[in-house]
Amino acid sequence: MLANLRPTEILLILAVVFLLFGAKKLPDMARSLGKSARILKSEAKAMKREGEAERAADSGSKSQAPADAAPQAPRTIQAAPGDVASSRPVAEPNRTTQS
Repeated sequence: MLANLRPTEILLILAVVFLLFGAKKLPDMARSLGKSARILKSEAKAMKREGEAERAADSGSKSQAPADAAPQAPRTIQAAPGDVASSRPVAEPNRTTQS
């Protein structure tokens, strides 16, 4: 369906989007989309690493882990570089969860 669009139709669609959202909001929307994509990518990588670690632990369950192994640090939600306000440990309660 999208392969049938001609360049003039694509330009018309872009012009309508530009008029609807305005020049000021488009960079903010693109920035937030990029931030969301980075978070999604990092979470997908973390889930993949955890899955590989679980498979390795299941296949190597015959060999015990050392007793002096340090506990894992709490996972942290990653945000954009320099954006420390939205990055917090997952297990840490925030203002909305505290009574």
